Parts: sequence; C-alpha cells; structure tokens
Amino acid sequence: MSKIVLPTAKVTAETKSPKNLIIFSKPKVGKTSLIAELPNCLILDLESGSDYVDAIKLKATSVQEIKEIGQAIIEAGKPYQYIAVDTITALEAMCVKEAERMYMSTPMGTGWIKKKPDGSIDPASLKLKYGNVLNLPNGQGYGYLRDAIVRTIEYIKTLAPRIILLGHVKDAQIEKSGGEVNSMDLDLTGKIKRIVSSQSDAIGYLYRKGSENILTFKTKDDVTCGARPTHLRNQDIVLSELKGEKFSTHWDKVYID
Repeated sequence: MSKIVLPTAKVTAETKSPKNLIIFSKPKVGKTSLIAELPNCLILDLESGSDYVDAIKLKATSVQEIKEIGQAIIEAGKPYQYIAVDTITALEAMCVKEAERMYMSTPMGTGWIKKKPDGSIDPASLKLKYGNVLNLPNGQGYGYLRDAIVRTIEYIKTLAPRIILLGHVKDAQIEKSGGEVNSMDLDLTGKIKRIVSSQSDAIGYLYRKGSENILTFKTKDDVTCGARPTHLRNQDIVLSELKGEKFSTHWDKVYID
C-alpha cells in the first residue's frame, strides 16, 4: 500500500529567493565589490579578483583546494548563508585537470601519460599524449569536463543554503533580420553553459549606468537572462548606487526572504 499522500490543493512555495543565482558581466563592472557587501557571504576567489576588496573570502587554485575549504566549512557547522564562486569561468578552466584525473581513472585512460622507452615515468617530465584532455578524439574530453564542473558545483551547493556563480561575458554573433549583431552570453563552453544555466534559478546580467549598477533579468536580443522567482522575472534591479561619498547596495531586492 502506497504511503504517498496526493495533494488536493496548491502546495505553498518553499522559498521566494533564488537558491542558485548566476551573475555575469563585462570585466571591471564591480561584481566582486557587490558580493562583498552581501552579509554572511563567503567568496571563493578563483582568480585573485578580491585582492583589493574587503570581504569574507578564501582563495583556491584547484578543485582539491575547493574540497579542502568545503571540509573546513562542514567541520565549522556550515556557518555561511551564501557562497559566491568568483568566477565560474575560472572554475571551468580549473576543472580541466580534474577532468584529466577522472579520465585517467578509467580503463581507456590508463595509458594517458606517456612513458619512457623502458616503461618508467619521470615525474619531472610528465607529458600528456594529446597535450590536453579536451584534445581527445571525437570530443570525448568535453564529457569529462562537463562531469567535473557539474560535480564540483553540486559539491559547493551542499556547503550553504544559497550559491552565487559569478561569470564573465562571452561575445557571440547572432543573425537578426538578415544581418549579424553581437550577443552577450555567459562565458562557458557549449553544453556546460546549458547545463549550469538550467540548474540555476535566476541568471542576471550586471551593467553600470551612471552611478548605479543594475542587475537585469530581462532577456533581449543582445543578452540572455531570466528568472524563476516572480519578483525577479523580467525585472531590472538597481543593485547598488553611489550618492556623493555614500555607496549602498540593495541585495534585499534579490533575496526577499
């Protein structure tokens, strides 16, 4: 006999704010400075972008270091409300080595590292047969890269209730009315971008207008954004503003509960 109780009315939403948020922008717009103003947010700095910012932050240069930071967070009782990955673009590059490790653990990858004629390996001169796992025949390496980055992000999601992925802009060409125009999108590789984006609750593009930083969730011809939470859907959020000497942020417009 099934113990499942079928609902007879609408089930109340569990949360109104995004659990998984992506923010991307052009360089030097101020993503890191804005994140530093979000209370109880740990910045995982993967490209030394926080050197000039006062923030709750830790640097990592490898997936292994991210796991070590994660273990420390777990042992401390997961004290952070938010964890921001700065940047997801750098994380993808970092995961190439993790993808190589994953490939080497498979039967096909046992011969990944070249050996000397005598069959021995010189640790000081390790060489990869294809130079990089992404150069494997038939694009096999990208599958391992996708697995590596998805697993790493899923691990980070276990460390705090809300995760923010910061990213860079990638310019692309799209056809419109018989001509081509520039389109700004998240700088990730093909299928990885689609997977990461589909697993996010909101994707916002950050840009500067005068003394304001605006986070838009409006999808247009030249930028791809969107949001599931109703208070963000198709909205422009003034995330920060500078009035005289006073700099203020408005994260409460994004995280409303």
